[in-house]
Amino acid sequence: VQLVESGGGLAQIGGSLRLSCTYSGFTFIDYGIGWFRQAPGKEREAISCFSDSDGQTYYADSVNGRFTISNDHAKNTVYLQMDSLKPEDTAVYYCAVSVFGCTYYRQDVFYDYWGQGTQITVSS
Repeated sequence: VQLVESGGGLAQIGGSLRLSCTYSGFTFIDYGIGWFRQAPGKEREAISCFSDSDGQTYYADSVNGRFTISNDHAKNTVYLQMDSLKPEDTAVYYCAVSVFGCTYYRQDVFYDYWGQGTQITVSS
């Protein structure tokens, strides 16, 4: 199983970035792809999840209304569109896959495989 994030970098306050998580090597049924982030000195935070079984999406309050998760099955890629970026969005962003779908999306222990992470820095 492999997950590879891309699309990180530097963004201005109020700007946008799109992260990609390309996944391969698994045939899980009803899996969930989650996005997490970890800022320096802070705990890892679950910010979004896409449920493959029903297409439901989930967002943390901190990003709801600004971030959008989507899944392109043809490309085996989950995207995280990030708009209206704030300095507090600065963190390393990770994607991960869970065989439990998004049932426990806030709890990182229920994710089985992780990407390597990509840095997002938001500044003026």
